[in-house]
Amino acid sequence: MDGGIDLRTADRDVLIGVIIRQQAIIDQLEKRVAQLEGRAKSGSSGRMPGLKPKGDQKPDRPRKPRQRRPQGFARARMTPDQRVEHALDRRPDCGTGLAGGWVQRAREVIDLAPVTAQVTEHVYIARACAQRRRRCVPTARPHRVALGRQRLGINLVSLIAALREEARLPVRTIQWYLDAVHDLRLSLGAIVAATPRVAQKAQGMMTDIVARILGSPVVHADETDWREGRRTERLRVDLQRPRRTLLPAAGSRKAVVDEVLSEEFSGVLVSDFYAACHHYDGPKQRCWAHPCSSQGQALLRDIHDLRVLYADDLQLAQWAEAVHQLYQPAKACTHPAEQQRRSAQLALERRLTALCRPYLDDPSAAQARLCRRINNHIKSLPRTRCGELFVFVAHPEVPADNNAAERRLRPVVISRKISGGAHSTQGTETKMTLASIFSTWRAQDLNTLATCKQLLASPQV
Repeated sequence: MDGGIDLRTADRDVLIGVIIRQQAIIDQLEKRVAQLEGRAKSGSSGRMPGLKPKGDQKPDRPRKPRQRRPQGFARARMTPDQRVEHALDRRPDCGTGLAGGWVQRAREVIDLAPVTAQVTEHVYIARACAQRRRRCVPTARPHRVALGRQRLGINLVSLIAALREEARLPVRTIQWYLDAVHDLRLSLGAIVAATPRVAQKAQGMMTDIVARILGSPVVHADETDWREGRRTERLRVDLQRPRRTLLPAAGSRKAVVDEVLSEEFSGVLVSDFYAACHHYDGPKQRCWAHPCSSQGQALLRDIHDLRVLYADDLQLAQWAEAVHQLYQPAKACTHPAEQQRRSAQLALERRLTALCRPYLDDPSAAQARLCRRINNHIKSLPRTRCGELFVFVAHPEVPADNNAAERRLRPVVISRKISGGAHSTQGTETKMTLASIFSTWRAQDLNTLATCKQLLASPQV
């Protein structure tokens, strides 16, 4: 305000002028503060500033009795493993003896018993036969307690595999957990070496998964990046039926599909629009919609992205709405007759082709490229005599999206972001095997830790 005046050298008249101006500003500010305080007192009821005022208070009405539910949803008490009774033998004030009594109240306490690692030494005693003078030694059955000649038992190896795959814990965190909770000190190398033994034991299960996938009428396929050392372009494909998952360790997307889906497979392949499945000449269902992610393609999501990019394009908006109107009745088609469903599929393909035809050769249309893709995938293939977008109409067991594969592959993506991938080919193969068997067990609603113990305890085949 008076920044250009040096108050130390200014004369009396100048200083008096500065004081007068400052006093006027102070008066204005005091009036403004008084005005705001009056407004706050008149419109507030002592609540914290910024809270919304309560609405109109409704008159008090007699509350109706609460309707009893046919089934209670309160937390049920668990069956106690032990019971501790608390009672007084004498009255605290006068010392009179007390006996008998009744239950005044009960309290449930859930706690974990400390479990420390148990080291067992298996000693095989040799005894001599008195008649034939031959040495007799009991046969070792290591598969019941440990894998091969290693010293880690199957319960411990199963726990390490479950913590690594289900909880996605780093190796050092597993080392801390075993030390802090179970008083067991293992080296990092011993923990790392436990999971390949589980993967080796699960090879028979992996063979069974591949065989069942080949016999499945519907198979989902999806892909994600996987890092191995300094290379980040190795891809993995998730091929699954509703209750089994397979993540093969191969370097090429096309090679993975050829490896798993051999000539024996004759079912429907559900996938997005990535090129690894283009060469499969069997029936395919392309994904219409799945949750948003950084990779993958879905038809409705691509249309939505176009509408966001070209928000002012009225022609694009009308075309997108027309395509969406085709998808809704297609999802609702549940005719019991197969011929009727097949006719509905062909009719929907013709209508979608008619919607895309005007924009195939129009470079100015925002949807031209997407229309060309739709036109390529809706053409009738020589082997199946149908397109790849409305197979779910003729076959109700086929879903219209690839959401199942997206969800099944998400734990692998999270694990890759946590650990950064693998350092070797063996590490990659171990990770893919563990991801396959644990995902299969989760899909079958099995206890993964208990099932892993059963796998390790089973005899070698």
